[in-house]
Amino acid sequence: QVQLVESGGGLVQAGGSLRLSCAASGRTFSSYVMAWFRQAPGKEREFVARIHWDGISTNYADSVKGRFTISRDNAKNTVYLYMNSLKVDDTAAYYCAAGRLSSTSRRQYGIWGQGTQVTVSS
Repeated sequence: QVQLVESGGGLVQAGGSLRLSCAASGRTFSSYVMAWFRQAPGKEREFVARIHWDGISTNYADSVKGRFTISRDNAKNTVYLYMNSLKVDDTAAYYCAAGRLSSTSRRQYGIWGQGTQVTVSS
């Protein structure tokens, strides 16, 4: 069973950048589809980005396309989310998730990290 720990969140001004990391334990990390979701106060958890086990196939929510980049390093059991041109609306708790199917639905991901807070100030 894979366990996930996110890091890299913090407070940043609008227009700034952050890199989130998600470190996974377990020897089967490379076989999982990895994704990032986020949840703002009072809102449902929403899909941000996902990356296939091969590290090549990716897709993004329209709201972050062109600003965020997801990548993974299977040798380090880590997935990253590079966030550029951050907006106030990007403020949320960001969660790393692992699943067997390539999907944008949170229901397809059975393993979750504890989340890391990203706050973007104006």
